[in-house]
Amino acid sequence: MKIKQIINYLLVALLAIQLVSCDNKEAIDSPFSGTPTERLNAKEKELNDLLMSSELGWKAVYFTDNTQLGGFTHLFKFKDGKVDMASDFNNDTSIQSSEYDIILGSTVSLVFTTKNRIHLLSDSNSFPIASLQGKGYLGDFQFLYYGQENGEIIFRTSRSFQEVRFVKAKATDWTDLAQSRLMVPNVAGATTRPLFRLLEINDGTKVSQFDFNFTSASRFATSNSIETGSSVTNNIGIAYTPTGIIVSPAVKVGSQSLSAFTYDAATGNFNATGTAGVSASIKYSTKPLVLTDDFKGVVNGPRLTYAYINGDLKGAQTNSLLFNNLVAAAKATLLPTQDFNRISLIFNDPVNGTFIQYSFTGGKGAINHYLIAKEDPVNKTIKLTDDGWSMATPPAFLADIDKQILDPAGLYLKKEKFTIRYSNTIYTFTSASSNFRMTTYAL
Repeated sequence: MKIKQIINYLLVALLAIQLVSCDNKEAIDSPFSGTPTERLNAKEKELNDLLMSSELGWKAVYFTDNTQLGGFTHLFKFKDGKVDMASDFNNDTSIQSSEYDIILGSTVSLVFTTKNRIHLLSDSNSFPIASLQGKGYLGDFQFLYYGQENGEIIFRTSRSFQEVRFVKAKATDWTDLAQSRLMVPNVAGATTRPLFRLLEINDGTKVSQFDFNFTSASRFATSNSIETGSSVTNNIGIAYTPTGIIVSPAVKVGSQSLSAFTYDAATGNFNATGTAGVSASIKYSTKPLVLTDDFKGVVNGPRLTYAYINGDLKGAQTNSLLFNNLVAAAKATLLPTQDFNRISLIFNDPVNGTFIQYSFTGGKGAINHYLIAKEDPVNKTIKLTDDGWSMATPPAFLADIDKQILDPAGLYLKKEKFTIRYSNTIYTFTSASSNFRMTTYAL
């Protein structure tokens, strides 16, 4: 045999010995003992034991999608395939029982197999805003197990891979759910306080302000910088607590992140405090943060119509509670077969000038209130004063609505950035001195 062949055989033999040695070492040193199935079975038992290990159960604040929805607090107590569950999804915070299972797939999953509170978030027939029609609250009821960290169980949802953490519950957590529901009207904004709100952040050297608009149904707030040329936003999902709110994503203030805001009943503010002078606060303002020029050209321009159409705009989030209550009170005086059709503000009509037209369904005739309109360029409002009615005696059932529209302080007019049902531009008329705000289409 040639010397070159001998050397090649020796090299192959040495390589084979080394591979066998490595395989043996890997078998001895490998952290993965057993077959893949055995490892999954061990993981299944680990999770089930862990779920039952907390005497008072587990708590999870579940933000299904914090780009458009807020968070929902759930409590769970597991025992041998049964789970007691409660949530703050609505005012029913009672404990309800159902079943769960630990299933094996590509990984180990916790699945809530029979209907309970968690399924309210995945019901496609129940949705908080029009854009989520057919999608519900984007929730899930299958959670992939990803281990533990600092006493917390880490899951990711099956559909969206959203992280959800279970933390050990305290006895007070089960009673706190009802207390958290009491925070809902404080976040929505009390009728006794101004309509306008802002998010103010202080990084220790500079104070910045953002407008703040909260949608109760989705538990979500949009917040944009009012500084000229700035595109900074702090759009956040909100979860309720007995003392305030938790926001996600956290509000960034310099290098710090603030997520827990405490409610101050005296001012109605929600305050979060960091270190070194860093803070954030959701607070009220007596007027819009930015006064628009949308009022210009309305009083002395062409014929313009802005109409609140009851069938389409009754549920608009921009209608204030005061406006909704006044419309409901006026409707209560009508016959059962009648309802509001429109409240139209018509400017510069060639025949009737400027007037409000109240129209109705059910055969009731329209009523016009003729007006004198003026611009207030200093306060950037439109001021409307009485110039007679289309009937001999002003209708008493419209007096309270009419009084708000003819507010001596004037009305702010704002062109909104959203649409409702149709492509028509949305404008809001807001009293400069009260909590009256009416949503209209530009027609």
